[in-house]
Amino acid sequence: MSHCKVIAIANQKGGVGKTTTTVNLGVGLAHSGYKVLLIDADPQGSLTVSFGVKKPDDLDISLATVMSALINDEDLAEGAGILHQGEGVDLLPSNIELSGMETRLFNILNREYVLGDYVDMVRKNYDYILIDCMPSLGMMTINALVAADSVIIPSQPSFLSAKGLNLLLHSISKVKRSINPDLEIDGILLTMVDSRTKNAKYIINALRNGIGQRIKVFETEIPHSVHAAECSLVGKSIFSYDRNGKVAAAYEALAKEVKSIERATQYRSGHDWVR
Repeated sequence: MSHCKVIAIANQKGGVGKTTTTVNLGVGLAHSGYKVLLIDADPQGSLTVSFGVKKPDDLDISLATVMSALINDEDLAEGAGILHQGEGVDLLPSNIELSGMETRLFNILNREYVLGDYVDMVRKNYDYILIDCMPSLGMMTINALVAADSVIIPSQPSFLSAKGLNLLLHSISKVKRSINPDLEIDGILLTMVDSRTKNAKYIINALRNGIGQRIKVFETEIPHSVHAAECSLVGKSIFSYDRNGKVAAAYEALAKEVKSIERATQYRSGHDWVR
């Protein structure tokens, strides 16, 4: 049995740091010695570009290619399309072809399970698989939630971002109830935090005292930083671009929190098995 954990990084709101979190959490886990695969499940290809692939639309194989092969029952070589990155993580890239896949999925049987079928093929090779979801609650995001063991929800400490959490939580609950009963929420990750503003402090306190009573809000908060925004332009993680900065320290702390969740889960499972 594989001990790989599959985490969807999801929020239907754009610009909340999903891709930045996928990149830096993935590299942070790789620095701890784990084998990590990142899957770009967004046709905009932001995760792909963030690793220095300047023209993702020119790639011969992408996530759309792999999913199409599975739908058509075509032979698919193990590891097909996976790019081995210099920072210790593997990447299954995406490009504009994934937009067509989103539409195509509506017309096939078992449309919610296609990405999960792929993940099941490769998970034996990894300790963690992180899926960077598109900013919507469409069929690709549903596929990611069905394929995942858990979800991390990046959210800015702003009124509109916090307001949209209820819709996302409802969708996750629906997937858990009807398709993937083992799906869990690892936590809400506060991103682009400017702790100097009263508004940010108010919303953070409201989240921790409200939603935080039933859903974990990570202790780690990712601070707002120009350097974090610049990373994708140069195709590097924050660890390569600004190793000694506050954002790198925050993502290192997040990686430790994520690992602690997994250790706690394994302990509970083992304890229950013994009983």
